[in-house]
Amino acid sequence: MSTPYASAAPYYARYRPPYPAELYALLADRFALDGSQTVLDLGAGPGTVGLPLAPLVEQVYAVDPEPAMLAEGCALAEERGHGNISWLRGDAAGIGRLCLPRIDLCVIGDAFHRMDRARVAADLDAVLAPRGGIAVVTSLAAAWPAVVDEVRARFLGPGAGTGTGAGADHVRDAEDQLAKSEFSRVGTTRWERSARCTVDQVIGLQFARASSHPALLGDRKDAFASELRRALLDHDPGGTYTRTVTVAVTVATRPRR
Repeated sequence: MSTPYASAAPYYARYRPPYPAELYALLADRFALDGSQTVLDLGAGPGTVGLPLAPLVEQVYAVDPEPAMLAEGCALAEERGHGNISWLRGDAAGIGRLCLPRIDLCVIGDAFHRMDRARVAADLDAVLAPRGGIAVVTSLAAAWPAVVDEVRARFLGPGAGTGTGAGADHVRDAEDQLAKSEFSRVGTTRWERSARCTVDQVIGLQFARASSHPALLGDRKDAFASELRRALLDHDPGGTYTRTVTVAVTVATRPRR
């Protein structure tokens, strides 16, 4: 059964920016990806991490609790010709029930902080190959123009800001939690880049968020979009907004013996 967050799925698939190519180059090097590996994309959404990994490995298992996200990902995979992705409904609490084969790499994109991290690491210890590991990807984005938070507050209540400052805490938490697990050999790499967004992209990204998805806004969705568009264009009539985006990947493997 779908949740209200299902309404975010098409916006997430269309507007969520891709992770940098350097991320996949790092994973390919770190885990010697040569087309023969099996990858678990846990909390996959529409395959933001799993889709670009598909050409580098033999099989991807994309797992997410939301059927609408899986449907979006399946459509994208078909469009891109990736036939080696299995889209499975499930969550981080049920890794053992998925009956997966031996996994070489588990990737988790911007979702680890919402999971029972200690349990996930323990469950993955049972399915990851001896030289396998976990890669937790976290986005740390600079703030949008203040008008975005102002419009969000009017429609969603005080405290409904964009929450861009939380990413650094999520990285530290991932490092701390994984260091306590069997995968205690932990390191984080970061990349920084400038991202340019149009008005439509800024609005679409708000609808992709759990705190402002269309079902949450209900019949105020169109008014929210209209008011946010007006506020953004008043702020900058050029209609293009640039912010610095940092992506971090925390890679954890078992200690070498």
